[in-house]
Amino acid sequence: MRRINGVAAILRAVGSGAVYRFAPGNKVQQHHQFFQAALFCTNGNSSSSSRSHWPPYNRMTGRQSVRAAVAGTVLFSAAAAAVVEEAQAKEPVPLDLRPKEVVLFQYEACPFCNKVKAFLDYYDIRYQIVEVNPINKKEIKWSDYKKVPILMVDGEQLVDSSVIIDKLAKKISPATSTYVSEDEEERKWRGWVDNHLVHLLSPNIYRSTSEALESFDYITSNGNFSFTEKITAKYAGAAAMYFVSKKLKKKYNITDERAALYEAAETWVDALNGRDFLGGSKPNLADLAVYGVLRPIRYLKSGKDMVEHTRIGNWYARMENAVGESSRIQA
Repeated sequence: MRRINGVAAILRAVGSGAVYRFAPGNKVQQHHQFFQAALFCTNGNSSSSSRSHWPPYNRMTGRQSVRAAVAGTVLFSAAAAAVVEEAQAKEPVPLDLRPKEVVLFQYEACPFCNKVKAFLDYYDIRYQIVEVNPINKKEIKWSDYKKVPILMVDGEQLVDSSVIIDKLAKKISPATSTYVSEDEEERKWRGWVDNHLVHLLSPNIYRSTSEALESFDYITSNGNFSFTEKITAKYAGAAAMYFVSKKLKKKYNITDERAALYEAAETWVDALNGRDFLGGSKPNLADLAVYGVLRPIRYLKSGKDMVEHTRIGNWYARMENAVGESSRIQA
């Protein structure tokens, strides 16, 4: 099925490194899970102003009125067709292959958690979310695995984002199905996401004090924090991660963090080689991995800069359309 951006169609018709945790007593300690929560984030919504595309009102002749009515009908039809295509963009799994109960233990801003959510959303697998407090992690005390994401699938615990996706893919794709068919190219780029792209995010979202505060404003607003933890994390966390990001630049041999992010975006677009998605006419697991990792930063300054200064924007818009609305259900 060909994916098109519904809004664009209507317009055309018209015309992990060092990590910190904030413990009692304002003592800053290293902690991997808190860094994962603080890695990057976004409000998930783009803001756009509404503009009228209609000309000023003028008195119409009868013939002009007919023409306007026809034009309006054509416009409505084009818009309706776009909405239908957009609604069908997901690749829902047949009911007999869908897990019955899926629960994701996550940090909202964690890139690895967002990878898993991109997969669940695209395949329209219904899931519940448990937001984990990164300081006391009481929500996952029951598990021997003390990181996120943790995905419970019909009572089975799955951990590590790439492993989770691999196991889910097998569950929804038996030998007779063609839902998931990973090839060498797909494996290569999934590895690139985990071993390269994700390491560029922290140096970019904590590049300056203002960007660090922007990131922690989202993290504390959407994460599972008490009031006191929110205040401490926002300001102490932003300051700590600003300095940590500088160490991460050195660790991963990053000279210019923005240039490195732009280069990665262009590298990905080159890999598409003119295709809508790496998977061709439909996203594959590599598309979903890149999209999931980038989704939380899309409307932060770093993400906006990336879209403005590289060619990745069109692919990202197609992915937004393909993945569609969240498949999350309320507990």
